Amino acid sequence: MRTLLHISASSRTAQSHSRRLGQCAVERLLSAHPALTLCHRDLTRPALPHLDETFVEASLRTPLERNAQDHESLALSERLIAEMEAAEVIVIDFPMYNFTLPSGLKVWVDHVLRPNRTFRANPTGKTGLLADRPTLCIMAAGGRLDGPGAQPDFATSYLRLAMKTAGIQSIQFFIADRTRHTESGRAETTDQNFDCWIEGLLQTVNSHHAPHP
Repeated sequence: MRTLLHISASSRTAQSHSRRLGQCAVERLLSAHPALTLCHRDLTRPALPHLDETFVEASLRTPLERNAQDHESLALSERLIAEMEAAEVIVIDFPMYNFTLPSGLKVWVDHVLRPNRTFRANPTGKTGLLADRPTLCIMAAGGRLDGPGAQPDFATSYLRLAMKTAGIQSIQFFIADRTRHTESGRAETTDQNFDCWIEGLLQTVNSHHAPHP
């Protein structure tokens, strides 16, 4: 089954700018590619558990070395990775919290970025083990991220690096900043820019982009 994996990370629901834009992206993609089946992973309901010692130790063992407890510790991680492997397109919507990712999205990265499962270390760095596929990342931020007075952005560079480490190179970002500002026309401009962005990407996303293992 070919799927569109939609990951949402905002703690807000109805008032979330990132969730609204992410939902718009998903609806446009499903309309353009009706053969895709939606898999929605809301990282706040329920929240993913942080990694504990049993997880870390199990992840460092080879599959042949793992016991039943190890496999139980890694079961959720395996499900999350399987969702990525099944997806031909990934949409991630999230807010910027304190200059970086929400903790729930960081925990998701910790679960899916595993040595010898989604990447392999070598003398020159790391090699991703997942097949590339279009990944659309939509971030909302209350402050200004460009021009005079821009605040730091540690979120987009980190998420891009994390996905590339796993092998996903085809990453596109849309950033809706100044969502807390009230100047006239700001929301309309954001929506217009988003429409142009997603319309352009619809032409590059096709139903056979990502090979399946």
